[in-house]
Amino acid sequence: MDTTQLLKGMLDLAVLAVVEREDSYGYDVVRRLRAAGLAEVGDASVYGTLRRLYAAGALTSYVVPSETGPHRKYYGVTPQGRTTLAHQSKQWREFATTMTDLLDVPEAS
Repeated sequence: MDTTQLLKGMLDLAVLAVVEREDSYGYDVVRRLRAAGLAEVGDASVYGTLRRLYAAGALTSYVVPSETGPHRKYYGVTPQGRTTLAHQSKQWREFATTMTDLLDVPEAS
């Protein structure tokens, strides 16, 4: 199964879930998503999602200076982002339950 389209539709939820656990910079979000099993997630998709969620007010950002490299832009979840995360999580669980019920229906003999 090609999960690309499914991932595309759920990337906002996945990014919000990762950033809610701990403020993160862009590449850290990518790394954590991949470590969670979303190996196909692209860097550009995640960075675009972070920018879009920030513009929508779901994320806040701040810069942390680095002595060993470039400064890093960290993202955190805003109260609006938490509301969005809760709403999208509920929708995902309902959808997943519906799909599980459909797939678990025994075949007629």
